[in-house]
Amino acid sequence: MPIPEFVRELRSKVGQQPLWMSGVTAVVLDDRRRLLLGRRVDTGRWALITGILDPGEQPADAAARECLEETGVHAVPERLTSVTVSPPIVHANGDQAQYLELTFFCRAVGGEARVNDDESLEVGWFALDALPEELDERGRTRLRHALSGAAEAYFSFDAKPVQDLPGTDGQSLRTT
Repeated sequence: MPIPEFVRELRSKVGQQPLWMSGVTAVVLDDRRRLLLGRRVDTGRWALITGILDPGEQPADAAARECLEETGVHAVPERLTSVTVSPPIVHANGDQAQYLELTFFCRAVGGEARVNDDESLEVGWFALDALPEELDERGRTRLRHALSGAAEAYFSFDAKPVQDLPGTDGQSLRTT
């Protein structure tokens, strides 16, 4: 996986210490309601299309850019479907990171699915009832949120910061 230049510069200062990064996931469906997946070079597993935001980049733009760069497919983000945090990750080179994950439901509008960079071994469209088994549970969860049709994005809220405030009973707060 190529390391973005801004991350390389950060790493020159912090070494392999944990970095908090912003990432996007694109859940892309075509007009036949097939899901676009890429088989990742780093894990060998099929996965949703993901990537890191460039400094100053709008998240929806990053989702569309990552989709085009990795798969050759032009996609239009239609809605933000979840905001989650990854577990801490140690990359193959020893770099540590954790990601704010912004997932977008996207509609394919052009291009042709193909391996379009050095991050994917394969790219393909899959029927929603015939997804590869190696699609991990975190990806499946983000996919469920994207396909739920909910108007609001999923997020987790444990209520700890407000549960003891006057006027809150802890029971009426949104929790997951």
